[in-house]
Order: sequence, then C-alpha cells, then structure tokens
Amino acid sequence: MYRHFKRCFFYKKWIFFDEIQIFFVILHVIFMIKNLLLVALGSAIGGALRYVVSLMMRWNGNGFPWATFAVNLVGCLVIGLLAGFLSRHSSENLSLLLVTGLCGGFTTFSTFSRESLALIQQGQWCTVVLYVAGSVVLGVLLTFVGYGITKA
Repeated sequence: MYRHFKRCFFYKKWIFFDEIQIFFVILHVIFMIKNLLLVALGSAIGGALRYVVSLMMRWNGNGFPWATFAVNLVGCLVIGLLAGFLSRHSSENLSLLLVTGLCGGFTTFSTFSRESLALIQQGQWCTVVLYVAGSVVLGVLLTFVGYGITKA
C-alpha cells in the first residue's frame, strides 16, 4: 500500500495517510455536503412559505401580529408532528430536511417549543421554566435593545 503524506501546518509535523484513511475522509466530506444541502433546501422552502404567509396576512405594525403568530403556532404543530413521526420512523435525512431545514426556515419558534417539550418529557421542570421564561423575556428585551441601538 502506498503511503501519502502531508505537512500539517498547524502542528508543523508530517502526517501520513494511507488509501483507506483518505477514502473515509472523502466519504465524510461527501456526507457533510449532502447534509448541508438537505438543510439548505428545507430552509429555502420554509423561508419561502413564511414569506407567502406574511404576504397573505399583512401586518402594518399596528394590532396583533397574526402572521407571525400563525407561523409560530403552525411551526410548533408541524415540528411536533414530525417529532412523533420520526420517533417511529427514524430518518436522519428527513429530520435534516424537514425539522432542521423546513421548520427552521419557517420559524425558529417551533424548535424552541420542541426543545421545551423534550425538557418536559425528561422531567426537567426548573430548566424548562427558566428556558421558556428566559427566552421570552430576554428575547423581547434584546429586541428592544437592538432596536434602540439602531434607532440611536
């Protein structure tokens, strides 16, 4: 078997690779690219769907933000449905495409609610209360701070 070598600039050492190691490195990179493409595709679809909902339910800055509220609640329902389905029919590809990508692009609130559900299922009540209250209160506070910074 031929031995390949490469100088590693981080460690200033020579690192030796054989064909099997190179094959597994290439294979790992291919799977990472596939996973990134699945997430990107799902995110693009989720973001486009959110945009369509915002066009259908225009919010002029006054009153209740129904479009965002609807998107967040629908996203929570969808991620719950997907979590239940994927718990019985495990598929990393579907999870990356639909949960991470689609729901993540549609709304991050759905991810927040899924993580809260997982904490509740684990019986971590103190953590879930801190997570939910902290996310909502600090989220609104930081939105206010960010607005204030850009307004100044």
